Amino acid sequence: MLAIVPLALVLLATTCNAAALHRSESSRIPISFELQHEYRPQLAESEQLADFNQLAFDISDVEHAPSRTLATLQARPTTVYRPRSATSFQHARLRSLHSQESEPIEWDEVQVLGPDVEDKHTLSQLARMTGNAYALPGRKNWYDMDRNWNNSFPFGWEDTADGFRGHVFLSPDNSTAILSIKGTTLQGPTSKKDKFNDNLLFSCCCARVDFTWIFHTVCKCYANHWRCDNTCLTDALVQDSLFYNVGVNLVNNLTALYPDANIWLVGHSLGGALASLLGTTFGLPAVAIESPGERLAAQRLHLPMPPPSSSDDSSATPYSRAPVTHVYHNADPIPQGACTGVGSPCAQARYALETRCHLGKSIVYDTVGKLGWRVDIRKHVIKEVITHVIEAEVEDGWEEDIDGSRRDVPIARVEEDCVDCFKWEFGDFKDRDDLT
Repeated sequence: MLAIVPLALVLLATTCNAAALHRSESSRIPISFELQHEYRPQLAESEQLADFNQLAFDISDVEHAPSRTLATLQARPTTVYRPRSATSFQHARLRSLHSQESEPIEWDEVQVLGPDVEDKHTLSQLARMTGNAYALPGRKNWYDMDRNWNNSFPFGWEDTADGFRGHVFLSPDNSTAILSIKGTTLQGPTSKKDKFNDNLLFSCCCARVDFTWIFHTVCKCYANHWRCDNTCLTDALVQDSLFYNVGVNLVNNLTALYPDANIWLVGHSLGGALASLLGTTFGLPAVAIESPGERLAAQRLHLPMPPPSSSDDSSATPYSRAPVTHVYHNADPIPQGACTGVGSPCAQARYALETRCHLGKSIVYDTVGKLGWRVDIRKHVIKEVITHVIEAEVEDGWEEDIDGSRRDVPIARVEEDCVDCFKWEFGDFKDRDDLT
């Protein structure tokens, strides 16, 4: 019997001016964070993993709290499209998945405070939050948040935890919350489930790279001759993609606890893809750092996309309207779907990270051109991204703005004409005996 392992979450406090929502889109509103409480969503050991409605928070006061320490982010008014009813959204998604029938979704156009992704320092702090999703305070891989951050504050995770992990940052007035989701770890208690989710979400067909992978696939949807069964794939995601399902119910719990809060989602690698899928599900601003392409996973999960607005480019794809900003650099092969082939380091480690198309918009740092880097899997780690990309001082900036000024953060752009898994044929192959 499976049971949900404790998910350790740390809540930090913020202050912001609610009236700032009425300022112009270009306004920047400072938000300051300070350590406040410890929160853990838990299930009783007797509960089944699938019984997500039983997920609840155990909230305890922090002992030996440090003196008030601050980390500052910049926020800006952001328009998102949010499904009017989460229940209706999931009903329409499951109807599409199981019956291939569409169902209209009612969406609300909502203005919220979202992260200012054009601000270098804010992007740096969000990246450090994603890095800290892998760590405990005081450990060598914990990233300080601004100068005064106390990095020795204990907030315990269970050593035997083997699932979805992250930190939550929350304001004392419940106005802003940030959920930071851990990505893949190669070794440790979560590594097995991390790899399973990676190969299920980001491979073209069940992580089948070639005939030598027959014992390493994550589902049996391969139909021979570069053919893959779509129905089998969507069923596999619904039944086995545990991190997405846990994340849906975690966000449901956060919104139930703090119904008036602005919630942001951030993450690195697998965590970034999960942040993006959850942000798209709930209409919440998400920032994904060095994430593999998750657009194909969104299609297989049958996530309804936001509707076009009157100001949208009529040629924009529905996937570009997701409330997601991807951040990656072009020396990292993983977000570009370039760590593939039987000789690649990803395949040798039994990771089939084949997708490259992302939801929303993407900020792409030209580390190959500006820094002279070669494409290298070692450039994927969050430390490289924080210290040598986002926080780097680059002569003349990363690119030139339309007015000729230097930009410390590249412009977020829609990924146009992006195609995943072009050599595969996907369809409803009725002869199930042909599937392996």
